[in-house]
Amino acid sequence: MEEKEIYVIAGLGNPGPAYERTRHNCGFEVLDRLSRTLDLPIRKSLCKALVGEGRMGDARLILVKPQTFMNLSGESLSEIVRWYHVPLDHLLVIYDDIDLAPGRLRMRKSGSAGTHNGMRSIVACLGDQSFPRLRVGVGSRPEAWELADWVLSKPSTKEEQDVMDLAFALAADGAVTWVREGLEKAMQLCNASHAS
Repeated sequence: MEEKEIYVIAGLGNPGPAYERTRHNCGFEVLDRLSRTLDLPIRKSLCKALVGEGRMGDARLILVKPQTFMNLSGESLSEIVRWYHVPLDHLLVIYDDIDLAPGRLRMRKSGSAGTHNGMRSIVACLGDQSFPRLRVGVGSRPEAWELADWVLSKPSTKEEQDVMDLAFALAADGAVTWVREGLEKAMQLCNASHAS
């Protein structure tokens, strides 16, 4: 029997109730949305992550939420890549971005880690940055805020939370499109989307 193509969708965040719904946990929020939409529970403990395994058409799909805390995300994802023998162009990483307006999405084929510590860890551990990524905008920190306090805080108004919830849904759609129709279609969808 022919081996099915494998795709890994990883969402970045910090584990534990204290970090739920914070700006830095956008990746987890999108993965939770995917889990519900695809009826694919993320419960298995593997490679310092919570993992869900399932099928999407002819593809084998792995959903991954690293449990290492954000700054060490690469420790988990590099193990996942080795465990499942995933080609890097079949690894999609979803994470928050302070340089994008709240609700704005950006999908790219590859690129640098920028200032995001989770992505810096992943690029360092993989020794490669040629994997797709989907950034979810959370907006830049207000002048009086420290960056860490901003990304570890929650949306302050219902309107902001509604924008983010819509962005999570759009990002989940983009991830599904990536598996089903390829990167170019997914980029067209995500890069034209804006949740606000």
